Amino acid sequence: MVADASAAGGAPPGLVVTGLAHAYDRTAVLRAVTLTVPDGTFAAVLGPSGCGKTTLLRLVAGFERPAAGSVSVGGRVVSGPGRHIAPEHRRVGIVPQEGALFPHLSVAANVAFGLGRVGRRSGLPDRVVEVLGLVGLRALADRMPHELSGGQQQRVAVARALAPRPALVLLDEPFSALDAALRAELRADVRAAVRADGTTAVLVTHDQQEALSIADQVVVLRDGRVVQAAAPAELYRAPLDLGVGRFVGESIVLPGVVVDDGVRTVLGVLTVGGPRPPAGGPVSVLLRPEQVHLVRAGDGSAPPLHRAGATGRVLGSDFHGADSIVTVELDDPGAQAEGADRSVSIRERSADRLPGDRVLVTVTGPVRAFPPG
Repeated sequence: MVADASAAGGAPPGLVVTGLAHAYDRTAVLRAVTLTVPDGTFAAVLGPSGCGKTTLLRLVAGFERPAAGSVSVGGRVVSGPGRHIAPEHRRVGIVPQEGALFPHLSVAANVAFGLGRVGRRSGLPDRVVEVLGLVGLRALADRMPHELSGGQQQRVAVARALAPRPALVLLDEPFSALDAALRAELRADVRAAVRADGTTAVLVTHDQQEALSIADQVVVLRDGRVVQAAAPAELYRAPLDLGVGRFVGESIVLPGVVVDDGVRTVLGVLTVGGPRPPAGGPVSVLLRPEQVHLVRAGDGSAPPLHRAGATGRVLGSDFHGADSIVTVELDDPGAQAEGADRSVSIRERSADRLPGDRVLVTVTGPVRAFPPG
């Protein structure tokens, strides 16, 4: 039997997963997943469909037994060799995708349900009032679920999960069914409510923007393994491999060759940030859209060149509202990177680029270089 984890020098981590593995019909879904979520923080598990996100959530919640490894919640081992604590005894709250409210109970009664028999028999307990206040629904305590919007129903689900003061709250893509504007508003409010209550939370999502905006720590899963776990800014600026860089946030990937003072690309010689591959070898160069700038050739408004720049002409522009995707055909890239594609797509705020416009493409800041992929 596994002994309970103990706190040494402070509160124990909210969640510790060690060597977790699981399979369905002999097909491995999770492979030795290990991660720690500090007490009182908000983590997001991010990855494409089929990477094992939902399986990880189900194992942490106790809905399934892992094939190997252990899970500790609030310093107590809840799953491991010879030990499996039932979901209702793990002190884990769950917010499902669709809220799953009881249709015959009011908002307040739905929230009180999480408090057990005492909460359901005592009218409107202070804790119900408190958590409804956290999610901004105190005035709607007497409403029925069908009288609420989708966003309000998800707020009730969050309040219900927080009501019994769990050691951990799991959120299973709770914003996926909402429109973009409401999704952004709700995730900010949910994060504020969880923080105000001091609860450890783990969000499972495939939405990169959602993960980066809501989490203190983002855990990237790929093929059932943790590829990288880091603060959002670190993950975005310093991905460990090209796959993470492409998956987390928008990117521009160019072929390049490592030279003595950087990496040579169609946009000139760029400074490499982070690990630098051996000189002379081919690489894939990752840039973020905000590093690339367009100005009309010869208008004098270009930002300072970072030892890089190329001229070209606009092939076309796709308008996206706040910004546009501009495709530029570069002039004679052979001198910069032999065999490189002559076109590059750049996101910029201007919407007035016309096909045929002559432009200067510049790059600022260091880039990341990875083995070709």
